[in-house]
Amino acid sequence: MSKNEYREDLERQIKEHQPRIRSFIKNRVPTTEDAEDIAQDVFYQFVKTMDNTHNPIENLSGWLFRVARNLIINKKKKKKETSFIMEPDSDEEGGIYATIFPQMDESESPINVYIRSLMWEELELALTELPIEQREIFELTEMEGLPVKEISEATGIPVNTLLSRKHYAVKFLRKRLKSTYEELINQ
Repeated sequence: MSKNEYREDLERQIKEHQPRIRSFIKNRVPTTEDAEDIAQDVFYQFVKTMDNTHNPIENLSGWLFRVARNLIINKKKKKKETSFIMEPDSDEEGGIYATIFPQMDESESPINVYIRSLMWEELELALTELPIEQREIFELTEMEGLPVKEISEATGIPVNTLLSRKHYAVKFLRKRLKSTYEELINQ
């Protein structure tokens, strides 16, 4: 493939995937400027990856969505946005958040704020202990609120496989975080 054909192929792939990636990003960041920055970074990484390897990306759509998701997460971490809305996952016995923050008094007392911040730290640490496939599905569904069906369509991974991965992630996190919570409460 000549250099011109290669560049034309890259441009075609970018034009083909750009609308869906931009829409995905715009629905997950607060400003249009952030969305544009992230979209530009996604396609920059795509071109850079393609220029530096001779192996084609097998599932380009899934790869682009994963890069976009990771960039969104990194952007949020940089801004240190700590005000997440926590809703229990209805199909998981009160959800993982019922385990992380079970029956916690709704008041914003200093003790509750401190316990909640420690539990968030423990959750972040526990997430790093999960296999990447389980961590990704948990973060996408629980922290970003994406439907499993949408993730399945974007990645090409069957819905049942994603649900199984999420189940194992939730099971691990409940076990891992429950003892931490009990230690904090019983002090």
